[in-house]
Amino acid sequence: MATKFKPDVEVRERGYTIGVIGGGMIVSEVHLAAYKEAGFKVGAIASRTLDKTRKIAERYGIPKVHGTPKALIADPSIEILDIAYPPDQQPALIRAALKQPHIKAILAQKPLALSLREAIKLRDEAKAAGKVLSVNQNMRFDQSMRVLKQIIDGGELGDIVFAQIDMHAIPHWQTFLEKYDRLTLANMSVHHLDVLRFLFGEPKEITSLSRKDPRTSFKHKDGICVSTLKFGSGVMALSLEDVWSGPREEGYDNDIFIAWRVEGTEGVAKGTIGWPNGKPSMLTYNSKQTTSGKWVTPKWETHWFPHAFIGVMEQLQYALRSKTRPELNVADNVKTMALVEAGYKSMAEGRTVKLSEISTK
Repeated sequence: MATKFKPDVEVRERGYTIGVIGGGMIVSEVHLAAYKEAGFKVGAIASRTLDKTRKIAERYGIPKVHGTPKALIADPSIEILDIAYPPDQQPALIRAALKQPHIKAILAQKPLALSLREAIKLRDEAKAAGKVLSVNQNMRFDQSMRVLKQIIDGGELGDIVFAQIDMHAIPHWQTFLEKYDRLTLANMSVHHLDVLRFLFGEPKEITSLSRKDPRTSFKHKDGICVSTLKFGSGVMALSLEDVWSGPREEGYDNDIFIAWRVEGTEGVAKGTIGWPNGKPSMLTYNSKQTTSGKWVTPKWETHWFPHAFIGVMEQLQYALRSKTRPELNVADNVKTMALVEAGYKSMAEGRTVKLSEISTK
């Protein structure tokens, strides 16, 4: 039963030279670890701290270290630009890359920008420049999410009725987020809102609530977020993000996890995302159609971090080679940004917001 699923992508293309901008944890421990395992060609790296960048380059055998992101973007050997920079600085880097004839494609971090308006501009500018712009919504390549999608698409759960993602975990919060007026919904819930679109299509409406979290010291509005979505198919989904789960004092046995559940007319699937505890994500499901109502648990050894990031870069390289649209294309990501925007509008106005109210033109 378990062998029929494909939790990880097949690497179909690895021939392009990648330039990486960034030197934080997500680059040094995730992007580059994934690329090394997949055999992708990283030709150069740049970040804000030259000494740190040199150490990362030495660790992964990257041949070139540029002193600035601008210098890397100008490097004629770079074909794909991989950006892992704060979202307030990312648009300028994308625009610089769009002007370079040698850069064929750009992989941007999520959120693509700090506002929907800016994301729309970047979408349109990339199209005008004839460049491929992809956004790193990597949760779509988490192994449990990909197997869940295969189960749903195979009809094994019947018509989907309800879904939920429940997060009580502490992400690697970057300090630059402290200066933004948008926090959890834009930077963490975006994973969950995007993967719900991946699983169930386009939502028709969203109701989002948030509160300040007293367990953190810096100023913010949306510390804990709860969003309810309704889809055209009738599916109702709940997304909850508690990103300072605790207490976290030394000696306190905290309970950190990300769990999910999907219920259908013919079966149920449930699981956990392994990232917070360093384990593979897990999925178990039963189906009246295919498992006789018995629980079946497919197994795999790969992790969301770093192995899902192989899929993120592979889908972009394959799209270039095959001259097709990447799975994580910017036009699709603007729809996720519109969902985030609708969530913030719901919080601000204390009401349900229909996605038809949010323009992406």
